[in-house]
Amino acid sequence: MVLIEFILNAFATLFVTIDPVGLAPMFLALTAGVSAADRRRVAVRATLTAGAILFVFFFSGQTVLNLLGISVPAFRVAGGLLLFAIAFEMVFDHRNKRKSETAEKAVVHSRQDLQALAVFPLSIPLIAGPAAISAVILLSSQAPDTATYAGVAGVILSILACCMGAFLLADKIERLMGDTVQMVVTRLLGVLLAALSIQFVADGIIAFTRGAMAP
Repeated sequence: MVLIEFILNAFATLFVTIDPVGLAPMFLALTAGVSAADRRRVAVRATLTAGAILFVFFFSGQTVLNLLGISVPAFRVAGGLLLFAIAFEMVFDHRNKRKSETAEKAVVHSRQDLQALAVFPLSIPLIAGPAAISAVILLSSQAPDTATYAGVAGVILSILACCMGAFLLADKIERLMGDTVQMVVTRLLGVLLAALSIQFVADGIIAFTRGAMAP
């Protein structure tokens, strides 16, 4: 039961942080005028690149923290605050505006180079951004056993699959949802992410308190 709850929490955290559905309109804007075959190649390359980045931090994030002398509770608090900032932007619609500006700037420079387009801005920072990387390190450090650790890896793969699916079905998703539905879903996900980020901060503070009280 604890394993299932942790995996569901991990999935919710990464889903609302990366927001695969919200990335679909950005993908459409970036690949406007591109053939269906080239669009599929961009989708696959972007997802694989982002996956490589996230798994590097998933497997070595704890080592990086140790080298920098950063405790897991400290990273939980910092990561929770970062996730809360993302949630705030989602609720008040600042995040989509910022993503749109990033996408518009990238179109000017990367339209002729689809490989570069897949890496920036699709992989970084739209999929594997700072918040997503922070969430991956946090979740991997919180995994209590090998089974849960493997479960989190599966969650990352499932989220990446959602991203690729959203890219491949971007035009259909945009027509199906419409502006109003997208706005409502984004705000609901933002509220959920805000609650999860506060939980991260609370867990970090509790861990700090226990460490200070320990003999």
